[in-house]
Amino acid sequence: MSAPVSALDLLTRGEIAVKGRLPWSTNATFLVEASLAGERALAVYKPGRGERPLWDFPPNLYRREVAAWALSEALGWGLVPLTVERDGPMGEGSLQLFVRADLDHHYFTLRQDPAHRPRLERICVFDVLANNADRKGGHCLLDEDGVVWAIDNALTFHVAPKLRTVIWDFRGEPIPAPLLDDVARVLGSGVPGSVAALLEADERRALLLRARALLESGRFPEESGARSYPWPLV
Repeated sequence: MSAPVSALDLLTRGEIAVKGRLPWSTNATFLVEASLAGERALAVYKPGRGERPLWDFPPNLYRREVAAWALSEALGWGLVPLTVERDGPMGEGSLQLFVRADLDHHYFTLRQDPAHRPRLERICVFDVLANNADRKGGHCLLDEDGVVWAIDNALTFHVAPKLRTVIWDFRGEPIPAPLLDDVARVLGSGVPGSVAALLEADERRALLLRARALLESGRFPEESGARSYPWPLV
């Protein structure tokens, strides 16, 4: 009997069929279906050739999507849906497992439920480490099982401070000790290889500096004015 096909198998080795373009995306973003050995899964495909050039970020933003998933996995936090780098119908890009989400929910509704607080705190710390420049409220999805996921992680890992997020509810509060322990364990002596392979040397150094600063302060960061927020908020 053959081994069951995993989601990783589907995304890395499956045949990719484009179902359509996703609306409201700045860059070309497609809903695709990956199929392998009779199994199928929906995924979000972001080809590098469909990216709009930015003055402050280098091309191939899709690799930062993969790096964000790799960092989340290295920390053991499972915040980012499975994301891989692979060649697709429109060239190299990222392929992320599609989250079937309740689109009536986003960060500003999720924060009202205390049950989601630990997950949202984790996303907040993750964004500080990844230097996320675009954490909008709609980038926090609630799936059918009640799990909150962090998507759209392309504007991350810049060497300059660029944190822009809607998650400021915890500002100045102590970061839970287990989260700090994870950061110290994973980033205390270097950047994990799975993440390092996707970043430049100066980006790796900046990630370690952010981790060190977070561990030294032990607190969620404070906002520094309107530039701390993305636009639109959702």
